[in-house]
Amino acid sequence: MEKLAIHGGPKVRTTPFPGRTPFGPREEELLLQAVRSQNLFGKSGTFVKELEKQFAEFYGADYAQASTSGTAAIHTAIGAVNPEPGDEIITAPITDPGSVMPILLQNAVPVFADVDPMTLNTTPESIEANITDRTRAIILVHLFGHPCDIDEVVKIAEKHNLVLIEDCCQTHATKYKGRYVGTFGHMGCFSFQQSKHMTTGDGGMIITNDEETYIRLKLFSDKGWDYQYMGKRDHAFLAPNYRMTEMQGAVGLAQLEKLRWVVERRIALGKLLNELIGGAPGIEIVPIPEDREVSWWNFIFHVTGHDPDEFCKTVSAEGVSMGAHYIQDPIYMRGNFLTEQNTYGRSGFPFNSEYVSREYHYGPELVPHAVEGLRTVVVRGIHEYMSEDDIRDMARAINKVAQGLS
Repeated sequence: MEKLAIHGGPKVRTTPFPGRTPFGPREEELLLQAVRSQNLFGKSGTFVKELEKQFAEFYGADYAQASTSGTAAIHTAIGAVNPEPGDEIITAPITDPGSVMPILLQNAVPVFADVDPMTLNTTPESIEANITDRTRAIILVHLFGHPCDIDEVVKIAEKHNLVLIEDCCQTHATKYKGRYVGTFGHMGCFSFQQSKHMTTGDGGMIITNDEETYIRLKLFSDKGWDYQYMGKRDHAFLAPNYRMTEMQGAVGLAQLEKLRWVVERRIALGKLLNELIGGAPGIEIVPIPEDREVSWWNFIFHVTGHDPDEFCKTVSAEGVSMGAHYIQDPIYMRGNFLTEQNTYGRSGFPFNSEYVSREYHYGPELVPHAVEGLRTVVVRGIHEYMSEDDIRDMARAINKVAQGLS
């Protein structure tokens, strides 16, 4: 058996892994065109409009609305739902705050469904179990490039007359039963933050097939004001400003041209890594169902036969860094905006108001499978500019440590 590097043995990997280089000559070309146009205001420019058009066409959607971030995309979608204060919106306990805070920003109440402890995606059963007479919408978060069980959630939304918002911020251009995620719900939301499959540094997009929803998305993203739908200085309702700039639009167009290549490359590399570590002792890989792709925003697996923290420290010593537990705890416990109802000043609104019909408590007992999954999950970044040899080095380090610790 090979001596572990942490005990003085040779490292598996002695050179750094290649960095991701998402931007190239095409981004430079279009960005320069945007700057030379002397107009970077998306509303009167051409690049943002063209990105919206091409993005909708890529996904086979009727409409697309740009935004300043993935969080802004989620907020805009909730703004289109227009919940009453105290209405409930079901979301995921393992996600970014961008899937949660927009609910509170519209004075609604987040409710958390539990997850499958392997994929960490919310389960249809838990979503339905959390529906009440105050539920207005479901935010279905597709984590790590792995689509949820969408068909079942669509049925639940239809049965209870709920709006289904797909959060695809980690799952761009990824197919479920032959269709891209984001096209099954009433709206699909995407992030263009630097780490995503498609990036403009920051930015976002919402797609929909419903014209009335699209009009409200457009109005909500621009202070309730759009020349096409409102008078010159009329504002339809209370709304923020989430307008994308021409620079983001220009880079987004170049990114969209290669998006599917990025995704296909990650699908292949992640599949290879899954296969190479599938037999390691104390390791459980995330199974990939035949009816969907997994585009691996980050690669994950579970360490169930070793201490996950010790395992990651030991693999990192082999020159292959990785981390355990992802966000450590359910997202509502990462900060005090929910556990202590630290929302609007000291008001605790909407929790301490006449608008809610019950008391809310946010503790780990709400989502035991999420707690279980976070305890064992290990995260390692992979990207489209890595080679199969890079992946084989990752697998060799994981297998070496799994054997050495057994």
